[in-house]
Amino acid sequence: MQRAILHVDMDAFYASVEQRDDPSLRGRPVAVGGASRRSVVAAASYEARKFGVRSAMPMVRALALCKGLVVVPPDLKRYAAVSEQVFAIFESFTPEVEGLSLDEAFLDVTHSQELFGTPRAIGETIQRRVRDELSLSCAVGISEVKFAAKIASDVKKPGGLTEIPFGAVRDFIAAMPVARLSGVGPKTGEQLARMRLKTIGDIARANRGELTRALGQAGPWLHDLANGVDAREVQPDRAARSLGAEETFEEDLIEREDLLPILHDQSQHVAARLRRAGLRARTVTLKIKFSNFEQATRQATLSEPCDDGAALFRNAAALLDALAPTRPIRLTGVYASGFDRPAAQRSLFEREDEKRTRLNRSLDQINARFGEGALVPADLLARKKR
Repeated sequence: MQRAILHVDMDAFYASVEQRDDPSLRGRPVAVGGASRRSVVAAASYEARKFGVRSAMPMVRALALCKGLVVVPPDLKRYAAVSEQVFAIFESFTPEVEGLSLDEAFLDVTHSQELFGTPRAIGETIQRRVRDELSLSCAVGISEVKFAAKIASDVKKPGGLTEIPFGAVRDFIAAMPVARLSGVGPKTGEQLARMRLKTIGDIARANRGELTRALGQAGPWLHDLANGVDAREVQPDRAARSLGAEETFEEDLIEREDLLPILHDQSQHVAARLRRAGLRARTVTLKIKFSNFEQATRQATLSEPCDDGAALFRNAAALLDALAPTRPIRLTGVYASGFDRPAAQRSLFEREDEKRTRLNRSLDQINARFGEGALVPADLLARKKR
């Protein structure tokens, strides 16, 4: 399977959160940072960027460039809370999420495609969820290698999506200036200029030995990048806390018989993701959002960790019955957490569990071969035909 990496970068994150939460700031040039002359700009809205205001710029300079600039003190606690919501969306597609900061991350979606579609479809869905659920926007870059995905995400900011076709990284970046490569700062840039290497394509065609003599260890590294070579893997800097599936309905629902097939479908999706990740869950969480946007969650701890959709569904259904909602519902979600790795040896007495394991393995193989939803439980057939 061809490797697929997304780089997702929130658009003007701090400033966008401020504009979202304070309607009076929308459409106005905003800079997040301190008001003193020694302060620097932590983030600038796109309205401010039109005047040349940039992150890390001295605030006094920003105020000189943009006379109507609104300076807002940073609220890092609030940004961190919103970041948790952003990363929860990322982690609903893959546990392989490498956060670079509060507002950007690499996602390896190589093994997520059978569940969620092509890398482009995953990127578009992430953008839509960030927009619909958080009222924010993000740019997405897609490539087979990390550095190129990061470059691609910057091509159509704000809010764009750029996919580099498999095998086309070298050609895609060839005409870009050398400063776009990771590791090329002012000093290295000056050295490359003295070697008459102005574009990434120039570095790709340069003699590797000469680059090594001029730049030391950075020489081979830049030569590899310029030729589209980057073996680095996405390194999750924190274990995924949960895997989940949720859906917002076109029309509000309230009847139990309408909700149960949806919970069953979501449980099957979560179970498939658990098996793909080689995980079992000890906790099942049911999430409900009512038509007035109020939210309720209920949680159950399993007697044994599992990766079986039927077991997850039984618990989700029991949680629904315990909650006994009487108001219209616009969204449900099923989440699994408290992860454990399956034991290498299983008890000889766990025959029923082994039957479920074999059944689930066959289910995964059939859906992998013929497409997600090729084989589903009987109660989901009507739902799949809608």
